[in-house]
Amino acid sequence: MRIGLWLDDDQLSVGEITQRAHEASKAGFSSVWLSERGGWDPLTLLTAIGPLPAGTPVGTSIVRTYPRHPLALAAQALTAQAATGNGLLLGLGPGPQPILEGQYGYGTAKPVENLREYLSILFPLLRGEQVAHDGPAWHAAGALTVAADPALPAPPVYLSALGPRMLALTGEVADGTLTTWTGPRSITDYVLPALTRAAEAAGRERVPAVIAGVCVGLTNDVDGLRGWVHEQFGAAIGLPSYRAAFEREGVAGPADTVLAGDETTLEREIDRFAAAGTTELQIIPCGTPAEKERTVTFAAELATRFGNDRT
Repeated sequence: MRIGLWLDDDQLSVGEITQRAHEASKAGFSSVWLSERGGWDPLTLLTAIGPLPAGTPVGTSIVRTYPRHPLALAAQALTAQAATGNGLLLGLGPGPQPILEGQYGYGTAKPVENLREYLSILFPLLRGEQVAHDGPAWHAAGALTVAADPALPAPPVYLSALGPRMLALTGEVADGTLTTWTGPRSITDYVLPALTRAAEAAGRERVPAVIAGVCVGLTNDVDGLRGWVHEQFGAAIGLPSYRAAFEREGVAGPADTVLAGDETTLEREIDRFAAAGTTELQIIPCGTPAEKERTVTFAAELATRFGNDRT
């Protein structure tokens, strides 16, 4: 199992984010991730950051598809792919329903169908192929000439899949899933079986990867850190897809999914994700600034050890 790092870019300058990404690469993390959260645009940021010193891949976890036409997203993604030295991990998803409907004014009645149609346009564009699509949700015509460059491979695509139909779509066509609020039990009993069934039905040789985003905090105050997570992310309980994920894992909300405690506790809990079949653990540092710093330092040590000694 690999260990990557999610970067919190809130209230940071582009230079500060770039510095943290380079530090994460040098520290031994297998990947560095940014999200679309109403601030900086992650694909543009990754283009500005450029190649990392150790050749560490950089990913989006996630960018929202509804507000981005596939032609526009394909151009953005290939630009970031070239700027990062072919290091892009393109994480996509429809996005949270309240944001899509409340901020953008989009209807989200059929998100899986919408994303399936979207990908049927995006994948050929990333490969440099011509598209001529006129479907129920999207119209696209044309091609991107830069994608014809043999030195510019299409980036792998990961989907934010939690529900059964989105996992099925991932198993059929994507390189992997980016999970949130999903623990070892759900990965073993629910996520991997769903991906495996869909991949086998589609005749694919490999089961898509599972990249699990997990809140982690090295702390002496477990209750205080769980309270911090509840304050920051507790609203997720109100979203149906997240609520279903909590129910599958047998927890009440985000605070119950956090890995919190001393070094021994964290290593034991992270080992459970490896045993569950997780391809990569995406560390989301939580807590006070000091706790976050301690967490990143410890996670970097684990990233090196997992990369060298474990699968």
